[in-house]
Amino acid sequence: MKFINLDDNKRRNILNAAFREFAEKGFEQASTNVIVKEAGIGKGMLFYYFKNKQGLYEYLIEYTLDVIMEDYLQRIDPGERDFIERFKHAARVKMKAFLDHPDLFRFSGTFMLDQESIPDRLKPRMEQLQEMGNKIMYENIDYSLFRDDVDVEKAFRLIRWAIEGYQNEMKQRLYGANFATLDFDPYWKEFDEYLDVLRKSFYS
Repeated sequence: MKFINLDDNKRRNILNAAFREFAEKGFEQASTNVIVKEAGIGKGMLFYYFKNKQGLYEYLIEYTLDVIMEDYLQRIDPGERDFIERFKHAARVKMKAFLDHPDLFRFSGTFMLDQESIPDRLKPRMEQLQEMGNKIMYENIDYSLFRDDVDVEKAFRLIRWAIEGYQNEMKQRLYGANFATLDFDPYWKEFDEYLDVLRKSFYS
């Protein structure tokens, strides 16, 4: 088991330093010297828990997949049959997870986009996660809500792109903000206004 007998603050510092380094530089250029310096630990401690840089990288991917499963996908309500409402709920859950783990989610983007970088032993878990995500987001949708003249599959994509685009813009706008004191209500109000436009565009 990784990090046994290590206090939570030190563990979090190691993980966040590693997430940042790999996210910014990729596996090949990432430096364990930078990671230990930012984490405030000795290199010996890092390699006490991880055999080498590859071992650390693989652990970060596994840890990330666990967080995405537990703090994001498993918290989405698949019983909501309104596609826009389901995506709205998913967006809020995802944003909460991002605010709790910003460095982790930035790191996740590197291997999600370049799945060749994922070790072979972890690819089945990645495929399982993607299948679960598609099932949670797209199964049991009430198609009758859509206008008859709308291609529902294309509408799905446009709605998803719009919501994900807003999320990405929101993350950039909030970059460096103090999340503990930030009032999110105006952002979610603006988000709901955009969703109303989508409803008027695609729903009957």
